[in-house]
Amino acid sequence: MSTIDGPKRDTVRIEGPAPRILLIQAPYYDEIVGGMRKGVERVVAEAGGVLEIVDVAGAFELPAALRMALDAMEHPEEPPFWDGFVLLGCVVKGDTDHYDHICREACSGVMSVAVGTGAAIGFGLLTVHTLQQAIERSSDDGHNKGAEAAQAALLQVGLRRKWRMA
Repeated sequence: MSTIDGPKRDTVRIEGPAPRILLIQAPYYDEIVGGMRKGVERVVAEAGGVLEIVDVAGAFELPAALRMALDAMEHPEEPPFWDGFVLLGCVVKGDTDHYDHICREACSGVMSVAVGTGAAIGFGLLTVHTLQQAIERSSDDGHNKGAEAAQAALLQVGLRRKWRMA
């Protein structure tokens, strides 16, 4: 989903019980991720969902935390249960190759988990060249990438329920 030319989506309505969403966030850029988190909170609340939030150190840890959450749901004694997942973070390009490696591996790791498990995931990792770009994508307007990631996760939850995968 793009920012300015992206579609304006109505609140996702999901049949069945209230969707339970786990937000895994890397609040390295706390103001930026906090703005996106507000978008997630708004969208999940509008959908009548329940939101749980956990923090990880940075974008690189997002895929592993997602995998751990999915694995935790397999424990036989009172497992946690989530219908979907939203991942948030921000990586700003600097003067070294670090940006390229982190962005590539975080995106690849999340995609690997998504394809391998069929989990309902909304991926809100900002990969930007400037903090201003990140601010524009985390502000409280119609272009909030956290809100878009929450909408994506909820749409995937709806598909999983429709296809009896949940």
